Amino acid sequence: MSTTTSTAGGIDRDDLARLAEHWDEPRSLRAWFTTVDHKKIGRRYLVTAGFFFALAGLSALVMRTQLARPEAGVLSPDEYNQLFTMHGTAMIFLFATPMLFGFGNFLVPLMIGSRDMAFPRLNAFGYWVFLFAGLFMWASLPFGAAPNNGWFAYAPLNQEQHNPGLHMDVYALGLLFLGISTTSGAINFIVTALKLRAPGMSLNRVPLFVWAIVATAFMVVFALPALNADNAMLFLDRRFGTHFFDPGGGGNVLLWQHLFWIFGHPDVYIIVMPGLGIVSAVLPAFTRRGVVGYPLIVLAIVAISIVSFGVWVHHMFATGLPQLSYSFFSAASTIITIPSGIQIFAWLATMLLGRLVLRTPLLFVIGFIVTFVLGGFTGAMFALTPFDQQVTDSYFVVAHFHYVLLGGALFPILAGIYYWLPKITGRMYHEGLARWAFWLFFIGMHVTFFPMHLIGLFGMPRRVYTYRGGLGWDVGNLISTIGAYLLAVSLLLTLIGVVHAVRRGRPAPADPWEGDTLEWSAASPPEPYNFPVIPRVHSLHPTWDERTAESTTTGATEDRILSEGRRTLFTSELDARSERAAEMPEPSFKPLVLAGALLVFFISMLLAWYPIAIAAVVTVAATLAAWLWPVRRPDEELGVAS
Repeated sequence: MSTTTSTAGGIDRDDLARLAEHWDEPRSLRAWFTTVDHKKIGRRYLVTAGFFFALAGLSALVMRTQLARPEAGVLSPDEYNQLFTMHGTAMIFLFATPMLFGFGNFLVPLMIGSRDMAFPRLNAFGYWVFLFAGLFMWASLPFGAAPNNGWFAYAPLNQEQHNPGLHMDVYALGLLFLGISTTSGAINFIVTALKLRAPGMSLNRVPLFVWAIVATAFMVVFALPALNADNAMLFLDRRFGTHFFDPGGGGNVLLWQHLFWIFGHPDVYIIVMPGLGIVSAVLPAFTRRGVVGYPLIVLAIVAISIVSFGVWVHHMFATGLPQLSYSFFSAASTIITIPSGIQIFAWLATMLLGRLVLRTPLLFVIGFIVTFVLGGFTGAMFALTPFDQQVTDSYFVVAHFHYVLLGGALFPILAGIYYWLPKITGRMYHEGLARWAFWLFFIGMHVTFFPMHLIGLFGMPRRVYTYRGGLGWDVGNLISTIGAYLLAVSLLLTLIGVVHAVRRGRPAPADPWEGDTLEWSAASPPEPYNFPVIPRVHSLHPTWDERTAESTTTGATEDRILSEGRRTLFTSELDARSERAAEMPEPSFKPLVLAGALLVFFISMLLAWYPIAIAAVVTVAATLAAWLWPVRRPDEELGVAS
């Protein structure tokens, strides 16, 4: 490496120029459609998932307005069914997981010292599929054809004879379409975390957020096929007259529930797990120490990932299955609280032993712990079969899973937004506005959902669009509706805060929080190539470690600068030893074209335009062939082709 034109940090200026030449994407319409930059794709996931969250939140606000008083007439029964189904479906499938995968897309390569995801084009393809699948489902609402059978769409009510029209066809095809994105994204995270870690980042130095994302990805790979099979069989039942869920034709309605919850209970942790990873990432910066019990937290993450596949029947304690089977699933549902408890105690010990810096991200973490513990308490109650059978399909269940999912996912998401906003945008947020948003959210959360426990115990069933007065539910529903409007105001303040930061926030330094993970050693926002020199990691807390910092300046070597092309470094799976440089693909239209062809296919199947569906399949095959056609390169430079 030449030293005559070196920068102050010891990095050759010519190397920096070559890196910029290879990795920069010009500002143009073409670049917007062809980008494979993980940071741009991560931001798009965050914005798109936020848009779908806004639609789902507005749906919830309209439903709460309908339920604020007895026998209100804001919505008809059919409109209410479509809104509450799209609310639940969007929150679970179009917001929570994609939003957290958006954080993963932006942060995982930065946290592990890589320059991109393992499969950049597959990453872009996953985003386009997510966008198109979400639009496919939400576009049905203005036409009165949105899914209308609840987000878990139980048989036999999802069958054509009980639910005619396109409603549940949109549901089945939309989730099949979306599953392509989720699966491709999960595979990408697994390969990225295993093969693209910076030299020296052995498994015992991997950030806890990355552990959480990888565990989530493995759960997706193993859980999603059950949901895909369920939806494929549902579409075949409705469109082609098969009888998978029709008892009159030899089918079984409980088959739907078994397959759905084999996916559905791991999905609770698919949603929550990255949120727990965000908490473990935020705490060190605001306690000025590493998280207590790192090996135990990793063990807890892995344990939850495995045990979550063995508890699905606790969603079916009222279906009449053999009583003996309930005892095993009740025991598993109790056991899974142990690894969650380990993480809670580790976070509390970290705060107790550290020096707290009370900024907004930490406030959301504290709010998360309070809310999640309350949700976990009622969750342990559901593990007891007699109690579960008493409150099944009541508003007590609605209260519980909102405490778990808002507590376990939305509080950490908001903590992550405020924590990484300076890194993502290069701008600082307004602390006073952010604190107002936190307190309104925390108060609104409990005002909205705590009364639902009581009205559930008083007998109010879920999934009802109205109720008679004098049943003891009136006051609780009114309070919940007031809380929902408080939540809406708090989230609006969060949006205003983000827009204010982007437009008028003061410039952010590279590390405004004194964080411990590698993304804080990159610029804010990061350069297109992330790191001028791929760091050599010597510690679990690399930005607090002088040797790691030196490895990117005076210790920089050509095999970690990799300026001759669009390249990053492959390392070994266990101890992250350097293996070879991998050539990364250039921007391309192929991910967009492939996702667009799949969109045409699913629309054609929905509307029974089968000749067009066949043409779309041919386009998909041709695009895949062009995508996978081998690129002629020297053998030593062969790298990732996707």
